[in-house]
Amino acid sequence: MTTANETGRGQRATQRVLRVAAVQMESKAGDKAANFATMEAFVEEAAQQGVRLIVFPECCITGYWFIRHLSQQELAGLAEPIFSGASSQRLSGLAQKYGVSIGAGLIEAGEDGAFYNSYVVAMPDGEARRHRKLQAFEHPLIQSGSEYTVFDLPDGFRAGVLICYDNNINENGRMTALMGAELLLAPHQTGGCRTKDPHLMGVIDRRLWDNRHIDPQAIEKEFAGDKGRGWLMRWLPSRAHDNGVFLIFANGVGVDDDEIRTGNAMILDPYGRILAESTRADDALVVADLDGTLLEHATGRLWMAARRPELYDLLTQRTGLERDTHELKFEE
Repeated sequence: MTTANETGRGQRATQRVLRVAAVQMESKAGDKAANFATMEAFVEEAAQQGVRLIVFPECCITGYWFIRHLSQQELAGLAEPIFSGASSQRLSGLAQKYGVSIGAGLIEAGEDGAFYNSYVVAMPDGEARRHRKLQAFEHPLIQSGSEYTVFDLPDGFRAGVLICYDNNINENGRMTALMGAELLLAPHQTGGCRTKDPHLMGVIDRRLWDNRHIDPQAIEKEFAGDKGRGWLMRWLPSRAHDNGVFLIFANGVGVDDDEIRTGNAMILDPYGRILAESTRADDALVVADLDGTLLEHATGRLWMAARRPELYDLLTQRTGLERDTHELKFEE
């Protein structure tokens, strides 16, 4: 298969196909061993289907929403360095064992002494990349990252990573695309979120999840409605369409501290069309083939070519309206 390095960033081979998978999974709070057991089973399943890239949710290794309750000492005990840490090394081992690129999230103990909500992509050639969430809010001690993450996969596609709230900021998606991303890894923990806004998601009754095997229709209706898929469909396809990128949406599902995540794992093409999605109220994996020939004439790429950067000075200036994501998130 032709590689990205051989063709160059703007001159892609005409026949490129990449089989990818998006996972929705229920992570156990603080139980890395249990979460890795779930992940490894999915990696094996994906590899058997010929998948070359599998995308897991945000903080799937550590667990997510319980983090906001942790003391500094507890947070330090959960966090670990990336690349040299045990979880990064285990991901790398899985990637090399199964010949699959794997993306997964955890809390990072940074070299600078700070904590980050980070995402690691381990590749079968032994390479790895890290993205630090740009719009972090999960804990007062978790800092926001300051760099975009765009890199070449071994299979000839250029990938970018944006974690959950990162995708809510239009500029983040556009910057990632301008840096050459052809597919966007979008790991989340969303749906079923507690909010004061009557037009934004809302809490799902825990009893519906607990009774999902007896009455699957009740919980699946919630997942498909405005607390889950309905909310995602207001904006998620536009991130793919407006930037002319494939988008791989991986999400938590089930119990996440005091909320119920809605799954809705899906893979979208550069026109914002859904190639594959899950409607299950359970752990699940969806698979799709990304046809690289769709990229060249994707509407979003044509629109980006029509940009007039000389008009956009205001985008780089502070207006006085900017606020920290920690503060904004807990006002929703």
